[in-house]
Amino acid sequence: MALEEYKGVFVFAQQVDNVLDGVAFELLGKGKDLAKDLDTDVTAVLIGSGIKGLADQLAEYGADRVIVVDDPELKDYRTEPYAHALASVINEYKPEIMLVGATAIGRDLGPTVSARVKTGLTADCTVLEIGDFPLVAVPGKEADQKHKQLLMTRPAFGGNTIATIACPDNRPQMATVRPGVMQKIAPIAGAKANIVEFNPGFTPNNRYVEILNIVKAVKNTANIMDAKILVSGGRGVGSKENFKLLEDLAEVLGGTVSCSRAVVENGWLPVDLQVGQTGKTVRPQIYFAIGISGAIQHVAGMEDSDLIVAINKDEDAPIFDVADYGLVGDLNKIVPALTAALKAEMQAK
Repeated sequence: MALEEYKGVFVFAQQVDNVLDGVAFELLGKGKDLAKDLDTDVTAVLIGSGIKGLADQLAEYGADRVIVVDDPELKDYRTEPYAHALASVINEYKPEIMLVGATAIGRDLGPTVSARVKTGLTADCTVLEIGDFPLVAVPGKEADQKHKQLLMTRPAFGGNTIATIACPDNRPQMATVRPGVMQKIAPIAGAKANIVEFNPGFTPNNRYVEILNIVKAVKNTANIMDAKILVSGGRGVGSKENFKLLEDLAEVLGGTVSCSRAVVENGWLPVDLQVGQTGKTVRPQIYFAIGISGAIQHVAGMEDSDLIVAINKDEDAPIFDVADYGLVGDLNKIVPALTAALKAEMQAK
């Protein structure tokens, strides 16, 4: 493989029903950082039917160029035509890096495409950066160390350790990235897309599934990634019933309840409310960590919160190392007292 032929950072700009997914903007933001280190540009790949009008939004969030693959066969997501579209773009334009959101669609599309273009893929990444591989040169083999590689970091072994992975011998370097992990840039008002239209042709075959019906269900679970205030509980809360204390506090604050992995494993709350490396990454204005020890796997999902308040009976709990304010004591006494004080304050106003 002639690695020098591969240039640029490409981002799969996921859309559903002609609405761009927020992860597309987040990946463009990270793509700008990576492109700066590589002295290259960022290209968004927009796939669908009748979606050309979305291109300017991608330009507003950092896309230097938008490759549009527009075809009636791409109206709804199906693995085969979308994989054919993205793999064809890669083979034609030869990106050095290809980023895909780790959504339900991205987790299906990413590995399918990586297999077709004969490269590796690191799934569910939480950190992306440009650096050397190996990270430290092997003594006597310094010449073998490769520079300006995409270093892809992700949780491994159920989130109990962190792995940094590179793909030095194949291109593109591909990764799926969790929604909410990367930060989008401030939109560039009035930006217009440099559009390149590309269509590799679509001939339905026995791998083209037929969609008989699409059923859209409304979720009752709040999206914790959008919450301004999160009241998060861990194993220390003690029981599912005790989460009523956190719900009362969240109600007074106009916030949302979330939790650690231990809570989900105990069956107290659904996985949609889990914060951490194996859950969701959040950036609320205020994050209450109640009965949460502060293991690195959890902290990685909330450490960028504007203000962190920790409540734990163990004064040596690691959560206090990242907290802006800490209360040591019994949450069964502190949380109701805090809720009552806040309620009284609001009523007084």
